[in-house]
Amino acid sequence: MKSLVPILLLAAVTAVQAQDNSQPASVAQRVISEAGARRVLIAAETQAQQLHAPSAIAVVDASGILVAFVRMDDVRPGSPELAIGKARTSALLRRPSGETEDNVDNGRTAFVTSGFMTLRGGFPILDHGEVIGAIGVAGVNKDNDVRISQAAASVLDSK
Repeated sequence: MKSLVPILLLAAVTAVQAQDNSQPASVAQRVISEAGARRVLIAAETQAQQLHAPSAIAVVDASGILVAFVRMDDVRPGSPELAIGKARTSALLRRPSGETEDNVDNGRTAFVTSGFMTLRGGFPILDHGEVIGAIGVAGVNKDNDVRISQAAASVLDSK
């Protein structure tokens, strides 16, 4: 019986290797380019200026890595961190950060300790229906944060 163990182990490893080789080892994922991030950033900054709402604006790629950022004059010192957190949350969860805020407000308090930003103002950026990044906006007024980020997030979506 003892001599069968190595043979059975070798058979199991061989079966797993054969199964793994039939599947691709990688997948392609589209992410926002620097040029795309700049277009979104400019749209957000223009909207913020029209609303007289100084803001910190962050654009991240689909994995939550910062691609573009602007801190407008007269924005609060804490706003840059909030904007980046909102964008990251939206990219990683593939939904507006306001939905995460709603979840916390309705009792899903685990989000509070998860490292996600549970505040409105983050929106996924779509291209042909695929999340390629996200934008986060933080200023003085959460309604303006939503207006600005939602409008700018729609700039690239070709559907």
